[in-house]
Amino acid sequence: MKELEKTKRISIATTLFILAVLIGLFTFKRPKNTFAHTTKNTLEKISDQNYLTSISEMNNPKYIFIDIRNAYEFEKGSLKNAINIHTPDFLAEENLEVFKELKNTEKTMVLYGKNPEEVNLPFLLLYQLGFDNVKLLAVELDYVQNILFTKKTTVEVSKNNIAAFINTSRKNTGINAKITKKPVQKKIIVRQKKKKAAEGGC
Repeated sequence: MKELEKTKRISIATTLFILAVLIGLFTFKRPKNTFAHTTKNTLEKISDQNYLTSISEMNNPKYIFIDIRNAYEFEKGSLKNAINIHTPDFLAEENLEVFKELKNTEKTMVLYGKNPEEVNLPFLLLYQLGFDNVKLLAVELDYVQNILFTKKTTVEVSKNNIAAFINTSRKNTGINAKITKKPVQKKIIVRQKKKKAAEGGC
C-alpha cells in the first residue's frame, strides 16, 4: 500500500513539473530589442571620431535632426525641421518605427540636446541596437531672453592614438611575456582554547 502511495506522489510531481516546463515554454517571449553591436564594436566606432558632426553641416539634406530634450524644452526652441523624441521614449514602438524608416531611406539621424554629454547615452543605445546611421551634434544650447542660441562646442578628443598603443602592447607582451607563478604561502591560524570559568560554589 505504501509503495502505491509513493508511486502516485512521484507521478503527480513529475506531471506537475512537466506541465510547468511546458507553460514556461509556451509563454516565453523573445525581447523586442536586442543589441546588434558588441561593446567592443561600439568603442571602436567612438574612437575614430566619425560619429560627430558640427552645426556648419546643418543644411546637409541627408541629415535629420532629433531633439532628445523633453517636449517643453523643444517647444521653447529647437533647430529648424528637428523631430522631438525624448530620451525615455526611444524604445517606444512608434519611435523605433521612425528610426527604422530613417535607416531604410539612408538618412543620417543627428542627435542633439543641451550639450553633447546629454546625447551620449541615447547615441550609444541607438548604435548598439543596430542603427549605424546615427551621429552626435557637437553643440550646446542656451537661452537668452527666451531665444534659443547654439554654441559650437568641442568634444574631448584623445591626443594619443590609444588603439595603436594597445595593439603595440599586445604584440610586445605576446612575444616576450613569460608568466611565472609565485608559490602561495598558506597562513596557519592557531586557535587557543578558551578557559572555562570556574563553576560551583562552596
